[in-house]
Amino acid sequence: MKKDSKVELKNRRKRLNKMKVLLGVIVLLIVGIYIIISTVKLIKNPTNTVIIKEGKISKEETDTGYIIREETVVKGENYKNGLEQIVDEGKRVAKGESVYRYYSSGENNLKDKIKTLDIKIQEALDSNTDDLLSPDAKLLDSQISEKLSNINNLNSIQTIQEIKKEISNYVSKKAKIAGELSPTGSYLKKLIDERSNYENQLNSGSEYVTAPLSGIVSYRVDGLEETLTPNDFSNYNKEFLSNLNLKTGQIISTSNENGKIINNFVCYIACTSRTPEANSAKVGDKVTITLPSGKLADAKIVHINRENDVEVTLVMSFTEGIDELLLYRKIIFDIIWWDSSGYKVPNSAIIKENNLNYVIRTKAGYLEKVLVKVKKEGEDYSIVTNYSTSEIKDLEIAEGAMTSIMLFDEIVLEPKIDY
Repeated sequence: MKKDSKVELKNRRKRLNKMKVLLGVIVLLIVGIYIIISTVKLIKNPTNTVIIKEGKISKEETDTGYIIREETVVKGENYKNGLEQIVDEGKRVAKGESVYRYYSSGENNLKDKIKTLDIKIQEALDSNTDDLLSPDAKLLDSQISEKLSNINNLNSIQTIQEIKKEISNYVSKKAKIAGELSPTGSYLKKLIDERSNYENQLNSGSEYVTAPLSGIVSYRVDGLEETLTPNDFSNYNKEFLSNLNLKTGQIISTSNENGKIINNFVCYIACTSRTPEANSAKVGDKVTITLPSGKLADAKIVHINRENDVEVTLVMSFTEGIDELLLYRKIIFDIIWWDSSGYKVPNSAIIKENNLNYVIRTKAGYLEKVLVKVKKEGEDYSIVTNYSTSEIKDLEIAEGAMTSIMLFDEIVLEPKIDY
């Protein structure tokens, strides 16, 4: 009996070991199959993630715009003589202020005579240095030297002309002092009187043109000042603008016959667009435009002309960067319809359930569904934020979903599994 019991016990152990081995093989087989299936799924649907960061999205378009301004052309009688600018291009001028002057007849001849006299006067002054030691003469010398040192650093034509006049006046005063103090005073006086006579002829023959109203001065006159006006926006449609035959970005030439005063408080730009945003726009809507210099300017839609089912012509007003556009009548510019900033998330990471939006966050190897509020949706990205506590109370949130997304959270792109 003992021998048979030992044999039976041994057989039982063998059978038990075989069952353990078989069970182990089955477990390994199941694990292997799971790994293979998971690997195949991962190859077919790789899980990519992205880190949530602060960002900005916008909706904008590029258009061709026509500049519309309130412009008043100023022109005198002697425009054929050519003009000399008194107020520089792009500078502001007050009503009644001299803008420019027309050259007088024979002006070049008179200027040559004055230059010749200036040389003679200076020679006479140099020969009477000993007689010019009075405090007044020394002060004039100092003032002349100061003006001469400043003139080399100036770019403004108007300022340079004013300084030249001041220097000329100082020289004349110095000459008069020399005439009073020196034996050659009668000769100097004769030269000074002769110069004054020519100067009077020069000034009396000049025609000064003044500003009829305040605004920005420009000498770039293209003949469209009475055509592209803000008086009636209903005229501005695609055909009208096209028939102007203007070249985009072409610089308006400077006129030598007249100038104009431009309203520096408001400017307008017209364009034709076929985008959904343009077609759904309304008068009074606010947008942002980008000027050729890259400067952003706030603008408002003031008129809309519908061309057909897919196109509209918009007229927008703006108040910034007006002086930058004096060179142009037709430009390329951008309209920024809207922009939004905050947590920037790829649209491919957002899933929708029951009119609510979620992302799948991966954290320490675990995945969790997180509710997000889409603030603004663009073509590829959206700006998201968190719902407030009061807002969450009224929402039917998915069971087990989290309700707070944070900066630098890692979320899954194109989630395929119903988490």
